Amino acid sequence: MVNFQTLDWAIVVCYFIAIGGIAWWVMKQKAKTATDYFLASRHVAWYVIGASIFASNIGSEHVVGLASTGVNSGVAFAHYELHSWCVLLLGWVFVPFYLRSRVFTMPEFLELRFNSKSRWFLSAMSLVAYVLTKVSVTVFAGAVVFQTLMGVDFWVGALVVVIITGIYTAAGGLKAVVYTDTMHSVVLLGGSITVTLVALFHAGGWGEVVTTVGSDKLNMFPPFIDWKNPSWVGFILASPIIGIWYWCTDQCIVQRTLTARDESHARRGTIFAAYLKLFPFFIFLLPGVVAVALRMQGKLHFEDPNTVFPTLVATLLPVGIRGIVAGGLLAALMSSLAAVFNGCSTLFTMDIYQKLKPNASQRELVHMGRLATGVVVVLGVVWIPILQAMSGSLYEYLQNVQAFLAPPITAVFLLGIFWKRINGQGALTALVAGFILGMTKLTLETVAKDSAGWLGDIARFHFLYFAPILFAFAIFLMIGVSLLTRAPAAEKLKGLTFASLTPEDKAASRASWNKWDVINTVIILAIIAAVMIYFSPLGVAG
Repeated sequence: MVNFQTLDWAIVVCYFIAIGGIAWWVMKQKAKTATDYFLASRHVAWYVIGASIFASNIGSEHVVGLASTGVNSGVAFAHYELHSWCVLLLGWVFVPFYLRSRVFTMPEFLELRFNSKSRWFLSAMSLVAYVLTKVSVTVFAGAVVFQTLMGVDFWVGALVVVIITGIYTAAGGLKAVVYTDTMHSVVLLGGSITVTLVALFHAGGWGEVVTTVGSDKLNMFPPFIDWKNPSWVGFILASPIIGIWYWCTDQCIVQRTLTARDESHARRGTIFAAYLKLFPFFIFLLPGVVAVALRMQGKLHFEDPNTVFPTLVATLLPVGIRGIVAGGLLAALMSSLAAVFNGCSTLFTMDIYQKLKPNASQRELVHMGRLATGVVVVLGVVWIPILQAMSGSLYEYLQNVQAFLAPPITAVFLLGIFWKRINGQGALTALVAGFILGMTKLTLETVAKDSAGWLGDIARFHFLYFAPILFAFAIFLMIGVSLLTRAPAAEKLKGLTFASLTPEDKAASRASWNKWDVINTVIILAIIAAVMIYFSPLGVAG
């Protein structure tokens, strides 16, 4: 049902004007160097970093996909939305190494720690993965919002957001992205909280939702049935692997912390982001469960689960408020898309172009970054016809693909920091072999899911169980190859592993945090534990 009216459109237009104003203000401060363009001059405060991390994560695939997942699977996939602990891990464990090394990209860090081949492979792998997953799914979800909520044609909606986001990202670089992200976060949170509260009111309150949908929809720990279905075993094993990859090693997320004024601002930015990351469970996933209750009560009608969240907005909210929430949904789309555009341009420019042209001037690097953003925009548009044929839950699709990409990368970064004996040969072998196995599984799942025999069994083997197996394989392979080849030189490892930290490194990190950082970290972990207990057989699902 499309109820968008003149006032709603006026609010959305004002929102776009505000974004344009921020982007214009940033563009007036011309980026002269690669550091200015790709890392916002490394002078961003903690609250901007935290808001940008959150906004970069919460794209329209989350807003649309999480509500869809709530309809299909209840709160089972909430494990992925309680990854605030992974954001804390980024700030407390990984950030000191990244800032100390002064890198622009995650592949560049692998070159410092291991070798240039590892950097080349991860750069190429990341660029392909971004176009096939993050760009494509985000654009598709945004077009669904336009079509369902605003009555705009799928193609028109997709093209508008891709082009507008691409323009301000290419023109203003990361500084334009992080400052617009701050506004996006405020609008997104405010609008989504409003939708959740209004939906709960129409459903008769949380108690009535629990009674209506039953305990199965409210259980984060579904029982183990078979290897083709998700269970608590799969969530407990796979979720941390994918979470550490995404929050601690992914360019789009980590790049925000690299803009920090110092280690203290970077860490506090991750703590702030960890607080914000607690919201999606309540304001994106639970509305899907509430929508099920509303449908069972005869108060809401929808067929495609991917349209649930925009349908809630169009059906339940009054004129004006609907426009504000629509702005929040567009904020989610643009912030996530801008993060991918900027991440891709940074990877291509700093990891590929600069390696091929080491004498390129700073102005040339900035120009190439803008050009690379434009290319990714075009690829995103080209991919739209394929996405129109997609079905099922966008969020589950995204987690599925990530489960085939994340395990070897997580293994390489974790062991690379925690064990100095791991060398370049071991890391590269694990990356290449893990990628080949992951893509083989993805291919089989695409073409042989309905086949009989062992090939079909492998294709139907659930990604929640495949991810930990691939992770363990990558670790054993990396350790084996590293121990059979020469150990890395001690001088090369200086400051890049825990065992090779100097007393000065340790003192600098210790001086960057205080008791309030620790207290806030403990509070976040306690909230996560409380939510997991409540939505378990010990709580409301019991």
